[in-house]
Amino acid sequence: MMTIEMQKTTRPTMRAIAYTGAGGREVVSVVEEPIPTPGPGEVLIRVAAAGINRADLVQRAGNYPMPPGAPEGPGLEVSGTIEETGAGVDDWEFGTSVCALLIGGGYAEYVVVPAGQIVTVPDGVSLTDAAGLPEVAATCWSNLVMQAGVKSGEWVLVHGGTGGVGSFALQLLAALGARPLATAGSAEKVELCLEMGAEAAFNHREEDFVERVKDVTGGRGVDVILDVVGAKYLEKNVEALARGGRMVVIGLQSGAAGTLPLNRLMGKNGWVTGTLLRPRPVEEKSEIMRQVQEIVWPLVSAGKIRTTTDSTFSLDRALEAQDRFEEADRTGKILLVTNDHE
Repeated sequence: MMTIEMQKTTRPTMRAIAYTGAGGREVVSVVEEPIPTPGPGEVLIRVAAAGINRADLVQRAGNYPMPPGAPEGPGLEVSGTIEETGAGVDDWEFGTSVCALLIGGGYAEYVVVPAGQIVTVPDGVSLTDAAGLPEVAATCWSNLVMQAGVKSGEWVLVHGGTGGVGSFALQLLAALGARPLATAGSAEKVELCLEMGAEAAFNHREEDFVERVKDVTGGRGVDVILDVVGAKYLEKNVEALARGGRMVVIGLQSGAAGTLPLNRLMGKNGWVTGTLLRPRPVEEKSEIMRQVQEIVWPLVSAGKIRTTTDSTFSLDRALEAQDRFEEADRTGKILLVTNDHE
């Protein structure tokens, strides 16, 4: 069971989830701490829900060095309403429904966010479900479009097509006119990838995705790969690339050290890059969110990209929520909901 730790303060308090150290389930606690005060250029959000991401569990294990100035608590995205604004913030009003990209601290009843990392909730999306959008939308848009430059008609392979990032990426790519392919871990998940817009999907437990990519693309290969697996797939990814192909590594589920066949990559005039969203400067993340608001949200509102929520848990059930996140049959986002919004 999680314990509740009390802290004395003259400012009103809130409940939040904290890690008491690095480790497993035993380091997760519910704490009571002061409601943060927004500084210049910041906004205080009263949280309705927070999205759970793999980075939260990597941080819990002590394998994700925190960027300077980041809150110690987990949580990279929230939805909620504007509660208070700091100096210099004139474009957000009290009570506005928003969602936001964070550097941390989202598992809480209130959170402070740079104003540029806040966007309105897309039309047709509930305030709770909106908590699962900022991180995945920013990740997919910044890596597929801003980094890899995906164009209409290009073949794109998405590993982990039914995860939070994967399912959003497939829908975004289809909406942009690209030709998405996906890997998944079961026949049921393959079918779900096809429903999300993949032209073909491959069960990586039973098929060689390189051979299947070559079959589907007529031997050409894919123009872009979005990879959450890391080390184990480096060599195969290079084999699956077309000439001039681009590989973007955004996750290390199979580890950080692998073999990259540079001669094969050079022979294809290809490139590989790795990115993280969390440590980027506020200015970069603000520009990403501006583009998400302008270009991606209309696709969501039009129903071309559907939000996918697997399940919701109350804030004090954060352990159960993280356990569910790691289960193999999970599809879509896991959300923590504050008591006021259950």
